[in-house]
Amino acid sequence: MKTNRFLIDAVITEKAALRYTPAGVPVQELTLTHRSQQVECGSERQATFELFAIAFGETAKRVSEIKERQMLRISGFMTRRWRTGITLALHITDFELLNEPYSL
Repeated sequence: MKTNRFLIDAVITEKAALRYTPAGVPVQELTLTHRSQQVECGSERQATFELFAIAFGETAKRVSEIKERQMLRISGFMTRRWRTGITLALHITDFELLNEPYSL
């Protein structure tokens, strides 16, 4: 398997302080909230969830400058949050600010 791409519009609902690894790499952790209408079996379904996300390097620095409650279009990949855990984390590789209305 090679493909692991994730694209989502989400709002930053929580953001930790920017930190650095022992090697000096910037790290930004955040919680994202997504809410949308999706079509499934011909019917609309409300899709709502929270997602842990993390960014490293220059992307982390850019994300750290964004205020909470901002909507972003985020691209990245999914992997385990912790090496031995089963929960997932979105690793942000790029994002753009969206100027769309949102409600949580």
